[in-house]
Amino acid sequence: MKNWIHSIDANTTAFIEQFGHLTSKELNWKPDLETWSIAQNISHLILVNESYFPLLEKLRANSNKDASDNDEQVKATGKILLQSVQPERSQKINTFPIWEPSSENIETDILAEFSNHQTNLKIEIEKSSILVENRAVISSPANQAYRYSLETAFDVIITHERRHLEQAIEVLTQLK
Repeated sequence: MKNWIHSIDANTTAFIEQFGHLTSKELNWKPDLETWSIAQNISHLILVNESYFPLLEKLRANSNKDASDNDEQVKATGKILLQSVQPERSQKINTFPIWEPSSENIETDILAEFSNHQTNLKIEIEKSSILVENRAVISSPANQAYRYSLETAFDVIITHERRHLEQAIEVLTQLK
């Protein structure tokens, strides 16, 4: 499916290779109060991605609704959203409150949690293949006014993971 599964596997592997050797203290280390720790970056990705799961389930249950909505606004919104999550971060973008990671230390095995989450994400994408083929449209879990194609949503999710991988690598570089 448009290389999404391969990209998710590559992202998962990259996170584990980059950060799997770190202690909980190192994963939670922050260079300053304004920068997320590595663990917060990972937690944020889980929060964002999982917020799509109920929407996907609802869309699959009502597969004849919200499909084939190809107006220019949907395309424009998707293009802007995808552009905003590119790994090259020329400017900082604040997240929606529902996607804010905990400000406390994340004590779970966040990398194992992320790996399990990625497996679930692949399952959700595979179960939604017919919706992608039918050019379904989805609303953002954070703001119903933002509507874009499901295909774009999956592109955004994967690109967003790469963005936060790069952000977490920057924190790791400062940690060393």
